[in-house]
Amino acid sequence: MNIKEYIELLFTDYTLRTITLGTAILGAVTGMLGSFAVLRKQSLLGDAISHAALPGIAIAFLLTGTKDSNVLLIGALVSGLVGTFWIRGIIKKTHLKSDTALGLILSLFFGFGMLLLTFIQKQPNANQAGLDKYLFGQAATLLERDVWLMTIVSGACLVVLLLFWKEFKILLFDSDYTKTLGFNTKIIDILITSFIVLAIVLGLQTVGVVLMSAMLLAPAAAARQWTNKLGVMVFLAALFGAFSGVFGTAISATQNNLSTGPVIVIIAGVFVLFSFVFSPNRGLLFKQIRFIKNRRDLQLHKTLTFMYHIADTHDNVSHPHTVKILNNFQGYTKGTLQKLVKRNLVELDGNMWSLTEEGYKTASNLYNQQNKTDE
Repeated sequence: MNIKEYIELLFTDYTLRTITLGTAILGAVTGMLGSFAVLRKQSLLGDAISHAALPGIAIAFLLTGTKDSNVLLIGALVSGLVGTFWIRGIIKKTHLKSDTALGLILSLFFGFGMLLLTFIQKQPNANQAGLDKYLFGQAATLLERDVWLMTIVSGACLVVLLLFWKEFKILLFDSDYTKTLGFNTKIIDILITSFIVLAIVLGLQTVGVVLMSAMLLAPAAAARQWTNKLGVMVFLAALFGAFSGVFGTAISATQNNLSTGPVIVIIAGVFVLFSFVFSPNRGLLFKQIRFIKNRRDLQLHKTLTFMYHIADTHDNVSHPHTVKILNNFQGYTKGTLQKLVKRNLVELDGNMWSLTEEGYKTASNLYNQQNKTDE
């Protein structure tokens, strides 16, 4: 299936259109809220919440005997919130650090959830339960009502972000200052965390418990490489998340035997890898380019300073000197000399060189700066 056929199918096939819209909306909302988790250094929170939601799904099925996704997601939401508040309680009431509390709740709730799933598998209606899809996700089960639910939740998240943008921003970067301004940091923190839990619960059906944390963190981690502004980061994270959903769905739809959830996470990982390498300010490629440029500039400055020492021994600073004398300087190369000539800092006449007026002033400034640094 080529791109043209896929686009045509996207507008004509109900299932493909529903899955694409659902994964795009999910990616946008998780990327948007994941930005706050990343900036608050709570990267493990998404993993803990998604795993904590599993026993809620199992308990909801045991209590109702139905596999209705809305009922199961309500159970997941309650369980996720309980796990989140337990994490907060452990951090505040004990001397344990946040990573220990997150790991403890993650393993405890996930172990309990797997125990309940094992118990359910032995029940007469186990074949109709379909609860295993919540472990790794099954995007093909998305219905139009699920997409509408994601849309409503995403809209609510956007409204809350706009209304409390100033409070969220201050809390992220200086919680103590937030308290001095009279804001209730506890309520603001609970509000952010609750929406993160809600977004994670919405994604369990599509991506699954195991991979949901990547969907929350990967778009935000990618966006962080491109900007230092919170608003731009949130926008880029939502964009990366939405594109991950769309591209992941497209690849899984055009290829056989590819699960949508894992492909979406892989595409999100590609965005992260691309951002780590090619972002202008933090990217590894441009860092290496800047490093090489700075090293070459340092070599030029050292060579120019060495030439200044030689020229300064004469009353006439423009007195020509043989190129051979530069061989005594360990860092000298012909390329370095040519670059100094191109910058009009040095004049070259055959095998003789001399500093230009501009070159002498530049070298003098470099020499003085070096002396001040040494002092």
